[in-house]
Amino acid sequence: MKKRNQFWKGMLYGALAGGAISLLDKDTREVMKENILNVSKKGLYIVKHPQEVAEQIKETAIRIKETVEDVSEDISYITEKVEELRELTQK
Repeated sequence: MKKRNQFWKGMLYGALAGGAISLLDKDTREVMKENILNVSKKGLYIVKHPQEVAEQIKETAIRIKETVEDVSEDISYITEKVEELRELTQK
């Protein structure tokens, strides 16, 4: 007979049980309710305005790329200056 690893099944059941028990607390239920409403509103916005969301993602990607390039240039400059200082201190 083939034995299966029950670890992930146990993890899932444990997470479900822990989540259910945590919902016994009124404050937790209220926070979860608010979170679910917020996520559903954002999801509806994305569904209704996919082009706008895609444009925002593109703009963010461009800004990240520019920032990485700037940091890379700064690191290159600093590395160059450190090398110059090493050469000067050796002389």
